[in-house]
Amino acid sequence: MTTHFDLIAIGGGSGGLAVSQRAAEYGCQVAVIEEARLGGTCVNVGCVPKKVMWYAGMLAEHFDMAAGYGFEVTASRVDWGQLKLRRDAYIERLNGIYAGNLERKGITRFEGRARFLDARTVEVDGQRLSAEHIVIAAGGEPMVPAIPGAEFGITSDGFFALDSQPRRVALVGSGYIALELGGVFHALGSDVTSVLRRDRALRDFDEMLGEQLLAQMSEDGVQVETGFVPTALERLEEGLVLVAEDGRRLGPYDSVVWAIGRRPRSDGLALEAAGVASDPVGFIPVDRYQQTNVERIYAIGDITGQAALTPVAIAAGRRLADRLFGGMEGRHLDYGNIPTVVFTHPPIGTVGMSEAAARAHYGDDQVRVYTTKFTPMSWALQSRKVPARMKLVTRLPEEQVLGVHVIGEGADEMLQGFAVAVRMGATKQDFDDTVAIHPTSAEELVTLR
Repeated sequence: MTTHFDLIAIGGGSGGLAVSQRAAEYGCQVAVIEEARLGGTCVNVGCVPKKVMWYAGMLAEHFDMAAGYGFEVTASRVDWGQLKLRRDAYIERLNGIYAGNLERKGITRFEGRARFLDARTVEVDGQRLSAEHIVIAAGGEPMVPAIPGAEFGITSDGFFALDSQPRRVALVGSGYIALELGGVFHALGSDVTSVLRRDRALRDFDEMLGEQLLAQMSEDGVQVETGFVPTALERLEEGLVLVAEDGRRLGPYDSVVWAIGRRPRSDGLALEAAGVASDPVGFIPVDRYQQTNVERIYAIGDITGQAALTPVAIAAGRRLADRLFGGMEGRHLDYGNIPTVVFTHPPIGTVGMSEAAARAHYGDDQVRVYTTKFTPMSWALQSRKVPARMKLVTRLPEEQVLGVHVIGEGADEMLQGFAVAVRMGATKQDFDDTVAIHPTSAEELVTLR
């Protein structure tokens, strides 16, 4: 027997929950299929528990800053076990909230791994389900290198499973996950080595951001190793040792974290049974309407390989439901000018085109860049200083702001409003004509010369 729905979402993460709940609000009969905990990567082993850990790291840094303001504060080593216990309890509450939301909206939940039987039918745990529209939102998972001993390391998923804090840890990778987790470890007192295959961090971001972050990490005592291509991970009596292509050896470490990228969770979906195309890695190509090559089968979120960010998956899912069931013809997500934040120490906020991308697209003579570097006021009474850097990328002759890039205290919160301005096509003159809020770091973006 086959149970029929208006929409089936394969995946109970950010994208799947967003499209299913919006569809249910339009009166549709909806099913969500999820084999693990509701909320997906973000809620369970991603941005939410990561932000909790980042806050812990920031608290540790604020304890260090307190003496500069006249406080007598002695911070002991963090109780990692207690921190994990409270963090996990918070996540469990969120899982329950998601389950309650589905129940209240009349959405049927199936637990298990879905696989296609044909373009309108899937099977989960022996049950056959069909739908007029099927959305693939199965997400992604961390990659592990194919080298000897790789199994001795952990991924970002393993980071959240750690019951105790490793004293010596290496983070392999140059993207935001490696740098965020490394920042947490270091702020909480671990000896940290950041291992990069090349000489740059955050290569998909404006070059200024990665450059300043690596400089600050080195200044703060993180060991930064560049040009290190791992060929093996050895487990010795004294700890884990990383071996490089050029013969270098790093370690010993108590833990090595692989943060070398993520891959789509498309294995086992039997996409071929529905005729859904995927690329050699397993990502599912879609058009601007999230449509796959098969009519009425869609894909959203990390599995598409486009801007793997929680708010992107949510926005794409809601817009898809608006178009399919809400009468909003042509509604879709514009993937341009998507703001993002990297929760490093200090944090990074960025939106729009990098300087290099703007020059490549428009030509050097059409691009004007404004930059500043300063010490935020919070560091005024400290012997240690953590500078902030900002950059506006503009296009001549109107000096439309193409990109805003910030590294420094408060970057995570200030970027949302500036992202609205960039999306609306604001110019440098619009920034200049905005009265500054003083004293703040954000005011620097409207006073650049």
